[in-house]
Amino acid sequence: MTHRLYYTASYRRAFDATVVSVEPAEGRFHLTLDQTAFYPTSGGQPFDTGTLGGAPVVEVMDRDDGVVVHVVGAALRVGDVVSGEIDWARRFDHMQQHTGQHVLSAAFDRLFDARTESFHLGQASATIDLAREVSPAEVARAEDDANRIVWEDRPVTIKFATADEAAGMGMRKESERTGTLRLIDVQDYDLSACGGTHVERTGAIGIIAIGSVEKFRGGSRVEFLCGGRALARFRTWKVALSAMQKHLSVPPTDMAASIERMQEEAKTAQRTRRGFQEKLASHEAAQLASQGGNTIVQALDGWDPQGLKAIAVAITAVNPEAVVALFTATNPAQVVIARGLKSTADAGALLTQLAAKFGGKGGGKPDLAQGGGLAADAPQLVAAARTLLGGHS
Repeated sequence: MTHRLYYTASYRRAFDATVVSVEPAEGRFHLTLDQTAFYPTSGGQPFDTGTLGGAPVVEVMDRDDGVVVHVVGAALRVGDVVSGEIDWARRFDHMQQHTGQHVLSAAFDRLFDARTESFHLGQASATIDLAREVSPAEVARAEDDANRIVWEDRPVTIKFATADEAAGMGMRKESERTGTLRLIDVQDYDLSACGGTHVERTGAIGIIAIGSVEKFRGGSRVEFLCGGRALARFRTWKVALSAMQKHLSVPPTDMAASIERMQEEAKTAQRTRRGFQEKLASHEAAQLASQGGNTIVQALDGWDPQGLKAIAVAITAVNPEAVVALFTATNPAQVVIARGLKSTADAGALLTQLAAKFGGKGGGKPDLAQGGGLAADAPQLVAAARTLLGGHS
């Protein structure tokens, strides 16, 4: 088994170790050492990165036999003593998030008996899945209590105990492991079995900020950010809010109401525009139909797909032998294709051919198809459709 230095020294950044084995694997090498400070993926926490003997460590895995495998880009020799160095920024970020998770999970458990079922540490944020749904008020209280523990700067200590001993120590969640357990003790607040890396005092977490909460499998999935991640999210939101404030000319507290009002105004304008289009569609359809012929292909400026559909359907209703392909005048363009009851053209097949030539996507049936994303100017699309429809009626 590999001696795991991070078990007792999460802040250790560098170490020396002897190479025990080297195996080639898909252009890289799997190295095992007699000891390591690199944390392997486990318990919802990702692996550490860094270097071993100058070679980049791109992944660290935990084998079932207790051996830690380091995936590196260069071969080292068995028996060599190599120096390892941890990517400290990544390690400390993981420590902040993982200890923050222990504190936040304990807050939900203590205050509301909401048990944490699982934990996942992602690249941008972390999540815990709670066994039951929690209300916004409960989320706020848990967040407040968790940050109280952070700002009290309580010690976080590592203990080792047998499973039987640990069972009587008041752990937040019973461990399924046997033998000696590694326990993370947040003073007078949380005691949990865990093999991950953690800060030495809760103050190093910085802050615990809950980003979002959603229903998940009968419970709640809580997204949270600690320390540097919370600061990064704040900066992102600050830039976004500043941009919105510039365009809306209202204070941040009034932005939601202002956006809601603008959305309602946009919906009203859209309904009004749609009403005008419906009235104009019959006139546009009559004008196009009067040009003669059963094949009508046009690009119409100022019409959206719903308007084009109304025009096409109106034409085919009065001329059952017609096939109509109408494009928006934009690039990329949208298209509506319709045929009358007596036409032999296949609207869906034509759309497929246009998408193959100009990109885009869509779907439909032989009598009516609709798509978008056609990357070409209107004259190109009109010419192509006319060519493809040549001979159809």
